[in-house]
Amino acid sequence: VGVALGGETVGSLIEGNRRRDIVVRLPDDQRADLETIKALPVRVGEHGLLPLGRIVDVATAQTVEPIGHANAQRRVALMVSVHGRDMEGFVHECIARIKKRVKFPDGYTFEFGGQFENLQEARARLAVVVPAALVLILVLIFTAFGSLRQTFLIATGIPLALTGGIFALWLRGMPFSITAAVGFIALSGVAVLNGLVMIACFNQLREEGRSLREAVEEGSLTRLRPVLMTALVAALGFVPMAIATGAGAEVQRPLATVVIGGILSSTFLTLVLLPVLYLWLEHETEHPDSAPAPAPASPPAPAPVTPAALATGRVQLPPPCWIP
Repeated sequence: VGVALGGETVGSLIEGNRRRDIVVRLPDDQRADLETIKALPVRVGEHGLLPLGRIVDVATAQTVEPIGHANAQRRVALMVSVHGRDMEGFVHECIARIKKRVKFPDGYTFEFGGQFENLQEARARLAVVVPAALVLILVLIFTAFGSLRQTFLIATGIPLALTGGIFALWLRGMPFSITAAVGFIALSGVAVLNGLVMIACFNQLREEGRSLREAVEEGSLTRLRPVLMTALVAALGFVPMAIATGAGAEVQRPLATVVIGGILSSTFLTLVLLPVLYLWLEHETEHPDSAPAPAPASPPAPAPVTPAALATGRVQLPPPCWIP
Protein backbone atom coordinates (compact mmCIF):
# COMPACT_ATOMS: atom_id res chain seq x y z
CA VAL A 1 0.00 0.00 0.00
CA GLY A 2 2.83 2.36 0.81
CA VAL A 3 4.50 1.73 -2.53
CA ALA A 4 1.24 2.14 -4.46
CA LEU A 5 0.24 5.40 -2.80
CA GLY A 6 3.46 7.02 -1.57
CA GLY A 7 5.90 5.51 -4.06
CA GLU A 8 9.33 3.97 -3.68
CA THR A 9 12.63 4.86 -5.32
CA VAL A 10 13.93 1.92 -7.33
CA GLY A 11 16.75 3.55 -9.28
CA SER A 12 18.04 6.72 -10.92
CA LEU A 13 18.17 8.15 -14.41
CA ILE A 14 20.84 10.52 -15.76
CA GLU A 15 19.59 13.19 -18.18
CA GLY A 16 22.41 15.40 -19.39
CA ASN A 17 24.09 16.72 -16.23
CA ARG A 18 21.17 15.94 -13.91
CA ARG A 19 20.36 12.78 -11.96
CA ARG A 20 16.67 11.99 -11.41
CA ASP A 21 15.16 9.33 -9.14
CA ILE A 22 12.91 6.64 -10.60
CA VAL A 23 9.85 6.31 -8.33
CA VAL A 24 7.28 3.52 -8.74
CA ARG A 25 3.67 4.23 -7.69
CA LEU A 26 0.13 4.29 -9.02
CA PRO A 27 -0.93 7.04 -11.42
CA ASP A 28 -2.51 10.12 -9.87
CA ASP A 29 -6.04 9.29 -11.01
CA GLN A 30 -5.89 5.77 -9.51
CA ARG A 31 -4.44 6.93 -6.20
CA ALA A 32 -7.52 9.10 -5.69
CA ASP A 33 -9.96 6.29 -6.63
CA LEU A 34 -11.30 4.37 -3.60
CA GLU A 35 -12.21 1.28 -5.61
CA THR A 36 -8.68 0.99 -6.94
CA ILE A 37 -7.29 1.33 -3.44
CA LYS A 38 -9.68 -1.34 -2.12
CA ALA A 39 -8.51 -3.72 -4.85
CA LEU A 40 -4.85 -3.47 -3.90
CA PRO A 41 -3.55 -6.98 -3.08
CA VAL A 42 -2.19 -7.51 0.43
CA ARG A 43 -0.45 -10.71 1.58
CA VAL A 44 -2.08 -12.05 4.75
CA GLY A 45 -0.23 -14.98 6.29
CA GLU A 46 -1.37 -18.36 5.00
CA HIS A 47 -4.38 -16.88 3.18
CA GLY A 48 -2.19 -15.53 0.40
CA LEU A 49 -3.14 -12.28 -1.32
CA LEU A 50 -6.38 -10.60 -0.33
CA PRO A 51 -7.87 -7.30 -1.54
CA LEU A 52 -7.30 -4.44 0.84
CA GLY A 53 -11.06 -3.80 1.00
CA ARG A 54 -11.65 -7.21 2.65
CA ILE A 55 -9.24 -6.45 5.46
CA VAL A 56 -9.89 -2.80 6.34
CA ASP A 57 -12.52 -0.18 5.68
CA VAL A 58 -11.34 2.31 3.08
CA ALA A 59 -13.13 5.67 3.13
CA THR A 60 -12.43 9.39 2.94
CA ALA A 61 -12.44 11.37 6.18
CA GLN A 62 -11.48 14.79 7.42
CA THR A 63 -8.23 15.05 9.33
CA VAL A 64 -6.41 17.82 11.13
CA GLU A 65 -4.12 19.69 8.75
CA PRO A 66 -0.79 20.67 10.29
CA ILE A 67 -0.33 24.44 10.44
CA GLY A 68 3.14 25.87 10.00
CA HIS A 69 4.39 28.85 12.01
CA ALA A 70 6.96 31.55 11.26
CA ASN A 71 7.88 34.31 13.72
CA ALA A 72 5.13 33.12 16.09
CA GLN A 73 2.52 33.57 13.36
CA ARG A 74 0.58 30.98 11.42
CA ARG A 75 1.74 30.51 7.86
CA VAL A 76 0.70 28.59 4.77
CA ALA A 77 3.41 28.22 2.12
CA LEU A 78 2.72 27.95 -1.61
CA MET A 79 5.62 26.61 -3.67
CA VAL A 80 6.07 28.02 -7.19
CA SER A 81 8.80 27.25 -9.74
CA VAL A 82 9.46 30.01 -12.30
CA HIS A 83 10.98 29.10 -15.67
CA GLY A 84 11.42 31.10 -18.85
CA ARG A 85 11.02 34.59 -17.37
CA ASP A 86 12.55 36.90 -14.80
CA MET A 87 11.76 36.35 -11.15
CA GLU A 88 11.06 39.99 -10.29
CA GLY A 89 8.63 40.49 -13.17
CA PHE A 90 6.73 37.35 -12.17
CA VAL A 91 6.44 38.50 -8.56
CA HIS A 92 5.20 41.98 -9.52
CA GLU A 93 2.60 40.44 -11.82
CA CYS A 94 1.43 38.10 -9.04
CA ILE A 95 1.15 40.97 -6.57
CA ALA A 96 -0.94 43.00 -9.03
CA ARG A 97 -3.31 40.09 -9.69
CA ILE A 98 -3.66 39.18 -6.02
CA LYS A 99 -4.52 42.74 -5.02
CA LYS A 100 -7.03 42.94 -7.87
CA ARG A 101 -8.81 39.61 -7.38
CA VAL A 102 -8.33 38.60 -3.73
CA LYS A 103 -9.63 40.44 -0.69
CA PHE A 104 -7.94 39.24 2.49
CA PRO A 105 -9.71 39.40 5.85
CA ASP A 106 -8.27 41.57 8.58
CA GLY A 107 -5.02 40.19 9.94
CA TYR A 108 -4.11 38.22 6.78
CA THR A 109 -1.07 39.19 4.72
CA PHE A 110 1.09 37.62 2.03
CA GLU A 111 4.75 37.92 1.13
CA PHE A 112 7.24 36.34 -1.26
CA GLY A 113 10.37 34.51 -0.15
CA GLY A 114 12.81 32.02 -1.56
CA GLN A 115 14.84 33.16 -4.55
CA PHE A 116 12.98 36.48 -4.73
CA GLU A 117 13.93 37.27 -1.14
CA ASN A 118 17.55 36.36 -1.87
CA LEU A 119 17.44 38.61 -4.93
CA GLN A 120 16.25 41.56 -2.87
CA GLU A 121 18.94 41.03 -0.25
CA ALA A 122 21.65 40.76 -2.90
CA ARG A 123 20.38 43.91 -4.59
CA ALA A 124 20.57 45.79 -1.30
CA ARG A 125 24.19 44.70 -0.86
CA LEU A 126 25.06 45.69 -4.43
CA ALA A 127 23.55 49.13 -3.82
CA VAL A 128 26.43 49.67 -1.39
CA VAL A 129 29.19 47.68 -3.10
CA VAL A 130 28.84 49.17 -6.61
CA PRO A 131 29.15 52.86 -5.60
CA ALA A 132 32.04 51.99 -3.28
CA ALA A 133 33.84 50.19 -6.12
CA LEU A 134 33.35 53.12 -8.49
CA VAL A 135 34.64 55.61 -5.91
CA LEU A 136 37.68 53.43 -5.27
CA ILE A 137 38.41 53.26 -9.02
CA LEU A 138 38.24 57.06 -9.30
CA VAL A 139 40.53 57.51 -6.29
CA LEU A 140 43.13 55.15 -7.78
CA ILE A 141 43.03 56.96 -11.13
CA PHE A 142 43.43 60.35 -9.45
CA THR A 143 46.35 59.00 -7.43
CA ALA A 144 48.06 57.82 -10.63
CA PHE A 145 47.54 60.98 -12.73
CA GLY A 146 47.04 63.74 -10.17
CA SER A 147 44.53 65.46 -12.45
CA LEU A 148 40.83 65.67 -11.72
CA ARG A 149 40.11 66.49 -15.37
CA GLN A 150 41.86 63.38 -16.66
CA THR A 151 40.29 61.25 -13.92
CA PHE A 152 36.77 62.02 -15.09
CA LEU A 153 37.92 61.79 -18.71
CA ILE A 154 38.96 58.17 -18.13
CA ALA A 155 35.76 57.51 -16.17
CA THR A 156 33.66 58.44 -19.20
CA GLY A 157 34.34 54.92 -20.46
CA ILE A 158 32.13 53.46 -17.71
CA PRO A 159 28.73 54.85 -18.90
CA LEU A 160 29.21 53.70 -22.48
CA ALA A 161 30.38 50.28 -21.30
CA LEU A 162 27.28 49.94 -19.10
CA THR A 163 25.12 51.01 -22.03
CA GLY A 164 26.61 48.27 -24.19
CA GLY A 165 25.97 45.67 -21.47
CA ILE A 166 22.34 46.73 -21.07
CA PHE A 167 21.80 46.67 -24.83
CA ALA A 168 23.30 43.16 -25.01
CA LEU A 169 20.89 41.92 -22.32
CA TRP A 170 17.95 43.46 -24.16
CA LEU A 171 19.11 42.00 -27.46
CA ARG A 172 19.17 38.47 -26.02
CA GLY A 173 15.97 38.94 -24.02
CA MET A 174 17.62 38.32 -20.66
CA PRO A 175 16.40 39.89 -17.40
CA PHE A 176 18.64 41.73 -14.96
CA SER A 177 20.05 39.35 -12.36
CA ILE A 178 22.74 39.20 -9.70
CA THR A 179 25.24 37.62 -12.09
CA ALA A 180 24.55 40.41 -14.58
CA ALA A 181 25.30 42.95 -11.84
CA VAL A 182 28.62 41.22 -11.15
CA GLY A 183 29.37 41.45 -14.87
CA PHE A 184 28.75 45.20 -14.78
CA ILE A 185 31.27 45.58 -11.94
CA ALA A 186 33.94 43.66 -13.88
CA LEU A 187 33.09 45.64 -16.99
CA SER A 188 33.76 48.95 -15.25
CA GLY A 189 37.31 47.87 -14.49
CA VAL A 190 38.00 46.80 -18.08
CA ALA A 191 36.64 50.06 -19.53
CA VAL A 192 38.74 52.15 -17.15
CA LEU A 193 41.88 50.13 -17.89
CA ASN A 194 41.73 50.80 -21.64
CA GLY A 195 41.21 54.52 -21.11
CA LEU A 196 44.03 54.66 -18.59
CA VAL A 197 46.47 53.13 -21.09
CA MET A 198 45.52 55.68 -23.76
CA ILE A 199 45.75 58.74 -21.50
CA ALA A 200 49.10 57.60 -20.08
CA CYS A 201 50.48 57.28 -23.61
CA PHE A 202 49.25 60.78 -24.53
CA ASN A 203 50.86 62.30 -21.43
CA GLN A 204 54.17 60.54 -22.06
CA LEU A 205 54.36 61.81 -25.64
CA ARG A 206 53.64 65.37 -24.49
CA GLU A 207 56.42 65.15 -21.92
CA GLU A 208 58.79 64.12 -24.72
CA GLY A 209 58.09 67.38 -26.54
CA ARG A 210 55.23 66.56 -28.91
CA SER A 211 52.48 69.05 -29.36
CA LEU A 212 48.97 68.20 -28.15
CA ARG A 213 47.68 67.16 -31.57
CA GLU A 214 50.84 65.21 -32.42
CA ALA A 215 50.65 63.35 -29.10
CA VAL A 216 47.00 62.41 -29.65
CA GLU A 217 47.55 61.25 -33.23
CA GLU A 218 50.71 59.27 -32.52
CA GLY A 219 49.35 57.80 -29.28
CA SER A 220 46.11 56.67 -30.92
CA LEU A 221 48.01 54.86 -33.66
CA THR A 222 50.46 53.34 -31.18
CA ARG A 223 47.78 51.99 -28.83
CA LEU A 224 45.35 50.85 -31.54
CA ARG A 225 46.62 47.27 -31.71
CA PRO A 226 46.97 46.68 -27.92
CA VAL A 227 43.44 47.96 -27.23
CA LEU A 228 41.92 45.88 -30.04
CA MET A 229 43.79 42.75 -28.94
CA THR A 230 42.70 43.22 -25.33
CA ALA A 231 39.05 43.64 -26.31
CA LEU A 232 39.12 40.71 -28.74
CA VAL A 233 40.73 38.30 -26.27
CA ALA A 234 38.33 39.24 -23.48
CA ALA A 235 35.25 39.00 -25.71
CA LEU A 236 36.24 35.65 -27.22
CA GLY A 237 37.02 34.28 -23.77
CA PHE A 238 33.43 34.86 -22.65
CA VAL A 239 31.78 33.43 -25.78
CA PRO A 240 31.60 29.83 -24.43
CA MET A 241 29.85 31.12 -21.30
CA ALA A 242 27.45 33.23 -23.36
CA ILE A 243 26.25 30.24 -25.41
CA ALA A 244 26.40 27.62 -22.63
CA THR A 245 23.41 25.27 -22.31
CA GLY A 246 24.45 22.83 -19.56
CA ALA A 247 24.18 22.97 -15.80
CA GLY A 248 24.79 26.47 -14.45
CA ALA A 249 24.17 28.12 -17.82
CA GLU A 250 21.44 30.33 -16.35
CA VAL A 251 24.16 31.88 -14.16
CA GLN A 252 26.91 32.11 -16.78
CA ARG A 253 24.96 33.54 -19.72
CA PRO A 254 23.94 36.92 -18.19
CA LEU A 255 27.45 37.63 -16.90
CA ALA A 256 29.11 36.78 -20.22
CA THR A 257 26.52 38.71 -22.24
CA VAL A 258 27.07 41.86 -20.19
CA VAL A 259 30.86 41.67 -20.45
CA ILE A 260 30.90 41.04 -24.22
CA GLY A 261 28.46 43.85 -25.02
CA GLY A 262 30.19 46.30 -22.72
CA ILE A 263 33.68 45.51 -24.03
CA LEU A 264 32.61 46.20 -27.60
CA SER A 265 31.04 49.56 -26.75
CA SER A 266 33.88 50.65 -24.44
CA THR A 267 36.43 49.79 -27.13
CA PHE A 268 34.63 52.13 -29.51
CA LEU A 269 34.84 54.90 -26.91
CA THR A 270 38.51 54.27 -26.21
CA LEU A 271 39.57 54.38 -29.85
CA VAL A 272 37.27 57.10 -31.21
CA LEU A 273 35.73 59.35 -28.57
CA LEU A 274 38.46 59.36 -25.93
CA PRO A 275 41.15 60.98 -28.16
CA VAL A 276 38.65 63.64 -29.26
CA LEU A 277 37.65 64.42 -25.67
CA TYR A 278 41.30 64.54 -24.60
CA LEU A 279 42.16 66.95 -27.41
CA TRP A 280 39.22 69.18 -26.51
CA LEU A 281 39.71 69.24 -22.73
CA GLU A 282 43.52 69.53 -22.76
CA HIS A 283 43.62 72.26 -25.43
CA GLU A 284 43.44 74.99 -22.78
CA THR A 285 46.35 73.51 -20.82
CA GLU A 286 48.81 73.61 -23.74
CA HIS A 287 51.32 76.48 -23.38
CA PRO A 288 53.14 78.16 -26.24
CA ASP A 289 56.51 77.19 -24.78
CA SER A 290 55.54 73.53 -25.07
CA ALA A 291 56.13 73.69 -28.83
CA PRO A 292 59.52 72.40 -30.03
CA ALA A 293 62.23 75.08 -29.98
CA PRO A 294 63.52 76.26 -33.41
CA ALA A 295 66.88 74.98 -34.55
CA PRO A 296 69.82 77.37 -33.85
CA ALA A 297 70.97 79.43 -36.83
CA SER A 298 74.18 78.27 -38.46
CA PRO A 299 77.16 80.70 -38.35
CA PRO A 300 77.83 82.72 -41.51
CA ALA A 301 80.18 81.17 -43.99
CA PRO A 302 83.65 82.78 -44.19
CA ALA A 303 84.31 85.09 -47.09
CA PRO A 304 86.25 83.54 -49.97
CA VAL A 305 90.01 84.24 -50.13
CA THR A 306 90.95 86.42 -53.10
CA PRO A 307 94.40 87.56 -54.39
CA ALA A 308 93.58 91.14 -53.32
CA ALA A 309 92.90 90.00 -49.78
CA LEU A 310 96.18 88.13 -49.67
CA ALA A 311 98.06 91.24 -50.92
CA THR A 312 96.58 93.52 -48.29
CA GLY A 313 96.79 90.94 -45.51
CA ARG A 314 93.08 91.09 -44.72
CA VAL A 315 92.42 87.38 -44.55
CA GLN A 316 90.07 86.15 -41.77
CA LEU A 317 91.19 82.72 -40.69
CA PRO A 318 88.78 80.31 -38.95
CA PRO A 319 89.42 79.47 -35.30
CA PRO A 320 91.93 76.70 -34.74
CA CYS A 321 90.51 73.20 -34.40
CA TRP A 322 92.54 70.77 -32.31
CA ILE A 323 92.31 67.11 -33.23
CA PRO A 324 93.31 64.82 -30.38
